[in-house]
Amino acid sequence: MSNRTVFTGAATAIITPLTRDGIDYDRFGAMIDWQVEQGIDAIVAVGTTGEGSTLTDAEHRAAIKFCVDRVNHRVPVIAGTGSNDTDYAVDLSRYAAEVGADAMLLVTPYYNKATQKGMAASFVAVADAIDKPCVLYNVPGRTGCNLLPKTAAALADHPNIVAIKEASGNISQIAELAALVGDRMDIYSGNDDQIVPVLSLGGKGVISVLSNILPAETSLMCKKFFEGDVAGARKLQLDYLELVNALFCEVNPIPVKAACAAMGFCEDYLRLPLTPMEDANKQNLLRLMRKAGINC
Repeated sequence: MSNRTVFTGAATAIITPLTRDGIDYDRFGAMIDWQVEQGIDAIVAVGTTGEGSTLTDAEHRAAIKFCVDRVNHRVPVIAGTGSNDTDYAVDLSRYAAEVGADAMLLVTPYYNKATQKGMAASFVAVADAIDKPCVLYNVPGRTGCNLLPKTAAALADHPNIVAIKEASGNISQIAELAALVGDRMDIYSGNDDQIVPVLSLGGKGVISVLSNILPAETSLMCKKFFEGDVAGARKLQLDYLELVNALFCEVNPIPVKAACAAMGFCEDYLRLPLTPMEDANKQNLLRLMRKAGINC
C-alpha cells in the first residue's frame, strides 16, 4: 500500500440513522462500532447512502465530526464533502479536515453538468484548499456528467488527488482509466456487483452499500482476491449478486435503509423526496437477507 492509498479492501458508505427529530446518534454510534468490530477497512460518512443531500449543513458537519470521533482512528474515515457548488465543497472539506477526517469523497458537480474542464477545475480547487487525500467520485447515473478517463488521469498528478470511486458501471471505461493512471491513482469500485471485476483491473477495493449489512463478508471478498484466492472472491461476488440487486431495486439508499432498520440499526425513515421501500420489494429483500444468514 503506497503512502497515497487511503485504504485497501472494503469501505462502507454508511447510512445516517434519522428520525423525524434529526440524526439518531445512539444508533449511528452503534452502527459505526459494529462495522469496525466486523472488520470493515474504512468508513465513508455522509455520502449518497448517508443522505448527505437532504441533511442541513449543520447536520452534515455534525455527522462527519461524530463519525470521526466515534471511529477514533480505528479505521480511516472518508467524509462526503463534494457539491455542485465548489465554494461550498471547499468550505465543507476544510471543516472535515479540521475535525480529523482522513480523506474526502468528492462527487462530480451534479445538475450543473460541468464540462470536463469545469469538473477538473472544481476538483483542483478543493484539493488545493486542504492537505488531505481526495477521492473523486464518478456516478453519471446520478449526476448527469461523466468524468472521463483522460480527465481523471490528468488529475492524478495532483498530490492530494489520490483515488477515484468509479460507479459508472462501464467496465470498459474503468479498464481505460486503469490503463491511463497506472499506479498514480487508486481505483475503487462504486458498484457492489462489480467488486471483483474492478479488482481484476487493479482496483484497491470497493466503497460499498452491501457492507452496511455484510461488512465482514464484503471485506473478505476483497481479502480473498488480494491473497490470490480469485475463485473464492468470485464465489462471494456471485453468491451475493441477488442480494445486491435487491439493495438497488429502488434508488439507494431506500432499500439499505429498510435492511438496516430490520437489523435494528435505524428507523425505516428517509427524508423526502425519498420514501420507504415498496412492500413487495422489501419482503424480497428481507427474504434474501435471511438467506444470507442475516437476522432480520
